[in-house]
Amino acid sequence: MKQPTVTHSSVFDRVQVILTSAQGFAARSVNTAQVVANWLIGREIVEDEQGGEKRAGYGERLIPDLSANLKAKGWKGYGELTLNLCRQFYLAYTDLPGVQIVYALRKELSGAQIGYALRNQSAPATLIPESLALIPQIIEAVRAEEWKPGLLHPGLSWTHYRALMRLRSPHIRAFYEIESIQQNWKARELERQMHSLLFERLAKSRDKKGLMRLATKGQEVQTPADVFKDPLVIEFVGLPESHRLVESKLEEALISNLQQFLLELGKGFAFLARQERLTLEGDHFYVDLVFYHTILKCYILVDLKTRKLTHQDIGQMQLYVNYYDQERRTDGDGPTLGLILCTDQNETAVRYTLGPGQQKIFSSRYQFHLPSEADLAAEIRRELDALLPATPKPRSAGNKSKPRAKR
Repeated sequence: MKQPTVTHSSVFDRVQVILTSAQGFAARSVNTAQVVANWLIGREIVEDEQGGEKRAGYGERLIPDLSANLKAKGWKGYGELTLNLCRQFYLAYTDLPGVQIVYALRKELSGAQIGYALRNQSAPATLIPESLALIPQIIEAVRAEEWKPGLLHPGLSWTHYRALMRLRSPHIRAFYEIESIQQNWKARELERQMHSLLFERLAKSRDKKGLMRLATKGQEVQTPADVFKDPLVIEFVGLPESHRLVESKLEEALISNLQQFLLELGKGFAFLARQERLTLEGDHFYVDLVFYHTILKCYILVDLKTRKLTHQDIGQMQLYVNYYDQERRTDGDGPTLGLILCTDQNETAVRYTLGPGQQKIFSSRYQFHLPSEADLAAEIRRELDALLPATPKPRSAGNKSKPRAKR
């Protein structure tokens, strides 16, 4: 097999230093070492592009040549796609894991020698062992810093960051970073929450101040209105959208997928009962699902409807809530809340039925598929764009044709 022509040798040597360092540290911190290594690789690519922009065709050939040379040396998994992602990672997270830390460590690691080895000069073999301390020192330095969105966190893997990079707004990206860490989401759950537009659904009823709190602190539950989102996405039940669907079948599907349902409901929900019977003078009424909210310290009653919400449904829920407040609520419990899940609702009718200022009964639509841009994003993002305009991502001077990230 013909070996690739060795071009871009200095950046290739520096990337080899980074990968060797990450490999040596991987036994102690696999995910974090990979994230830091990929950030450093992206940084080297961007810096080399900027340094080489006067050379005709340099930027266009850098990543293909680098990929070929790494493959020839046995570095698997660093094809052109991954190297482009590393580049995008650095551009999206320019302060990750902290430019000041990188520069400080360069000074510590023989100052000018490491700067010479890791920037625009070839890395002599004698300097590579000395550079192996770079990645573990960066990780330890970052762990000592107070974390905030936009910085490295050990709980986020490379797969997490690959998903986060697709978000066009740094505010929305910060929200998902916070929630991923606080809720201990795996990468697959982060993907699902992003596809279901969790941020947009939570942000829908908030003003600008509430929206900024959501972006900087994640979902905070302080009032009943903070708990519920509209719509709820329950694609995990595997049921078709059909007018023949009965409420008992929907309830059974939700209970069978209780863990996913609790994740979709959000923070603080603890399941207590299904088909809870209330007896009033010999008449029996049944609450579909009963939860206790561990943050608000209150019962939450859920009624399932496989049709459009009516004012009679609200009256029925009012009965359930009043009963729980008078018969089940104990000292220390907050007012009981009611949530009606339905396929559609007349918001004007709901508003007039409940009256102004009520904070006890809520309704949310549910849908059996993850929303597409056409389904949900268009209606919500019109509001968000006015409140959270997207911040343009920095672009490298050496590659003006960098593709735009998509949601």
